[in-house]
Amino acid sequence: MIALLVAAPLLGAAVLLCGGRRLDRVGPWLGTLLAAVPFVIGLVLFTDMLGKGAEERSLHQHLFSWIPVEGFQADVAFQLDQLSMTFVLLISGVGTLIHLYSIGYMEHDERRRRFFGYLNLFLAAMLLLVLADNYLLLYVGWEGVGLASYLLIGFWQHKPSAATAAKKAFLVNRVGDMGLSIAIMLMFTTFGTFAFEPVLGAAEETSEGKLTAIGLMLLLAACGKSAQVPLQSWLGDAMEGPTPVSALIHAATMVTAGVYLIVRSGVIFNGAPDAQLAVTVVGAVTLLFGAIVGCAKDDIKKALAGSTMSQIGYMILAAGLGPIGYVFAIMHLVTHGFFKAGLFLGAGSVMHGMNDEVDMRKYGGLRKYMPVTFVTFGLGYLAIIGFPGLSGFFSKDKIIEAAFAKGGTEGWILGSVALLGAAITAYYMTRVMIMTFFGEKRWEPDAQGNAPHPHESPKSMTIPMILLAVGSVFAGGFFSIGDRFMHWLEPVTHHDHGDSPLSAATVTGATMVVLVIGVSMAWVQYGRRPVPSVAPRGSLVTRAARRDLLQDDFNHVVLVRGGEHLTRSLVYVDHTLVDGVVNGTAASVGGLSGRLRKLQNGYARSYAVSMFGGAAVLIVATLLMRAV
Repeated sequence: MIALLVAAPLLGAAVLLCGGRRLDRVGPWLGTLLAAVPFVIGLVLFTDMLGKGAEERSLHQHLFSWIPVEGFQADVAFQLDQLSMTFVLLISGVGTLIHLYSIGYMEHDERRRRFFGYLNLFLAAMLLLVLADNYLLLYVGWEGVGLASYLLIGFWQHKPSAATAAKKAFLVNRVGDMGLSIAIMLMFTTFGTFAFEPVLGAAEETSEGKLTAIGLMLLLAACGKSAQVPLQSWLGDAMEGPTPVSALIHAATMVTAGVYLIVRSGVIFNGAPDAQLAVTVVGAVTLLFGAIVGCAKDDIKKALAGSTMSQIGYMILAAGLGPIGYVFAIMHLVTHGFFKAGLFLGAGSVMHGMNDEVDMRKYGGLRKYMPVTFVTFGLGYLAIIGFPGLSGFFSKDKIIEAAFAKGGTEGWILGSVALLGAAITAYYMTRVMIMTFFGEKRWEPDAQGNAPHPHESPKSMTIPMILLAVGSVFAGGFFSIGDRFMHWLEPVTHHDHGDSPLSAATVTGATMVVLVIGVSMAWVQYGRRPVPSVAPRGSLVTRAARRDLLQDDFNHVVLVRGGEHLTRSLVYVDHTLVDGVVNGTAASVGGLSGRLRKLQNGYARSYAVSMFGGAAVLIVATLLMRAV
């Protein structure tokens, strides 16, 4: 049954993409059905897994040998354990809800059959990634996710911005993919295999230098897929894709792949403290980077994209803490899958009722017109800011507590950064909530005179939002009762409680204080004053945040311009030095040949003189040698 988890959505992709127009009517429902099959099978396998002991829950399924040659064995084989099962249920469950939502959202799109085919392809690649029992097969799923994301982000390719965003995502991810390919090569040269069990089993006896090199390359790969600094620039532009794509990519699937890779490779990072420190630094920097960007965006989807970057930063930070934080990284990943998918689908619902308008300054007062969207979006908002009792409260607080438990100066710095990020999260999410649903209406007719008529979305869109809101409310508490999620993952993550200088109650109190500060600042700035229809100029930091903290400017100057200068320099060296040596040698040989050719004139007397001269030289040389 494990193979069917990947086969079902892969079959859906093949049928929908190759079946032609005859499937236009039933295609969306077929794609949704084949997305639900992995979820149903996952539930069956999950129930079976619960009936076994904790150490007996890992299942392996070998399908066939992909590349069997002497000294090189690459298999297509699956591994289903507690970690991969968690991802299977999250990916297929949230993915199915997004498929269902897309039926209503893409109802009038002429190419929606192809869209559902791409969605199925994305699910199949992501499930292959988390079920692979070796790094080489994981790489196949990794590349499949990159391909599917390119197709989905650029689905509306008639828009130049969408086509550009898709290419940008593809190219930036290729940089990270090089890191994964190099890491796999290093693993093979070091361990002689790609499989998880022998690689991770031998890692404890491997030199720290080799593990550091492998760990840093894995981190580079994670930065690409999970949009972490310095490979984060593609995420905001990816909002050009249809909103269900934003929910699928930025909630439970693609951006979480890097977190999965680091946690799955935890033994490697445990043996490489420098690489582990680099993971925490990347997570902490991205946590603040994404939060600051989210504060300045008026585009509702780009504000949520900045939030995604920040929340994945929390997960990467937790994963960099080692056994103290692995389980909390995955726990926050799951709860984030619920509330962030709900927030994106809520944003799509707002856009659906506002003629696809994304500027929050042209919203206002929508709670009266979209009550279901308002309530579900509001519950996701409360969950992400860490309101007591909701999912984000349990998962994010644990990451902050684990950061302090790291100990020493590093622990205090990381814990303080995580607390600051919580305050900024409360600020920018409250800002989104107020600008969208509160205050007076600010929408106006467009250039053609068409005024928006906000209304609630159809049930095919609201039902998935309601179900995700339920997860946003109850998932964190359910996981935390009796530390059941910790015990569930412990055979894989080997949790270590650490020694925190602050009690859990102190951390909770501190997070509540910063939460109130963040909400209050947003309310003072946006709730007590009318929201202007045009954004004020703002401070220097605000203007930089609107431009994503100049990340594209930096990339253009350092990478694009730098690449151009490097290319010109290489062309100059090639023309003057390399070609100069080759052409100079050829010219010298040609000139020498021309001079020697003059001796071959065809006259017998010239040859006789040459022979006489040569004989005379030999005679003189012989006489001189005898004299000596």
